[in-house]
Amino acid sequence: MGAMHSNDVGDGFCAVVLAGGRAARLGGVDKAGIELRGRTLLDHALETVVDAAEVVVVGEQVPTDRPVTFVREEPRFGGPVAGLLTGRDALLRQPRWLAVVAVDMPQLGPQTLARLGAAAHEHDGAVLVGPDGRRQAALWLRVARLDAVRPGREQQHDLALRALLAPLDLAEVPAQGEEHRDVDTWADLRDLAD
Repeated sequence: MGAMHSNDVGDGFCAVVLAGGRAARLGGVDKAGIELRGRTLLDHALETVVDAAEVVVVGEQVPTDRPVTFVREEPRFGGPVAGLLTGRDALLRQPRWLAVVAVDMPQLGPQTLARLGAAAHEHDGAVLVGPDGRRQAALWLRVARLDAVRPGREQQHDLALRALLAPLDLAEVPAQGEEHRDVDTWADLRDLAD
């Protein structure tokens, strides 16, 4: 990931893995512990952020041999904005850049973050965009700008991620291959396993 170091990322970046939520379409199963191709979805996500100086996982604690901090979003099941901001607040470091990835996107990888980081250079950050034009939960954010637009705790509950990010100038980075694919249902999991 040498491209990121030439990209004005200062002391590197930290990462938040969004692993909370109810997973209603999966019968309430904790997504982080679901296995795909012999590894949990959390392991796939942690491989994506392997170069991060610090990683916070927002969700239930599950076994991993990686050095990560587990926290629960406040309020519990408060949605992705509450998760992202809880994870950001749990960081011990004060990074310039924050990578944010959803635990249910196992096709992401370090190369995805490298592309997001490169695209973010002249912006407030970058976001992965699927072939249908929809923004995905794979982000590279300038922490100072995120902090500047964050709502109070009472406004975070069930706030849509797009509403939080709307004031930010985010470069849109097209997904390559199946990077944009997520696991919302058991059928999604079967499709990705094939």
